[in-house]
Amino acid sequence: MIFRLNLNPKCEEEVIANVHERTPLIDEIERLVTQDQVSGQITGYLEDEIRLLETDKIECFFVEDEKTYALYSDKKKYVVRKRLYELEDMLPSDFVKLNKSAIANAKKIARFKVLLSGAVDAEFVSGYTECISRRCFAEIRRRFGL
Repeated sequence: MIFRLNLNPKCEEEVIANVHERTPLIDEIERLVTQDQVSGQITGYLEDEIRLLETDKIECFFVEDEKTYALYSDKKKYVVRKRLYELEDMLPSDFVKLNKSAIANAKKIARFKVLLSGAVDAEFVSGYTECISRRCFAEIRRRFGL
């Protein structure tokens, strides 16, 4: 294995790893490198693309098929390799829990829809809707003054 470190304060930081196969060690190196050291960014995965997502452009995080996704401003769903409780601890105060499987960026909620059944949905700027649980709605009411 060869290790090279080039120090140049004028260039953007980049880490490139040429490996034979993905191993737990490589996963750990990737986690350390992409760890959210740059505040306001979270790593998102879409097929063969890895992208740093700015938290202020994320509409919501939700769990679907046992995977955590971030709905980004480009209307794409990026896989996030963190659990919702981990995201809750690291996200800014703009984010609010909607139900046990979704956290929303309060700045990206366009409106609240009250359904005939009495349930309330949050509709986002992109048009995506997420149901708000009764337990979480009390906090949202307090926060938004509804």
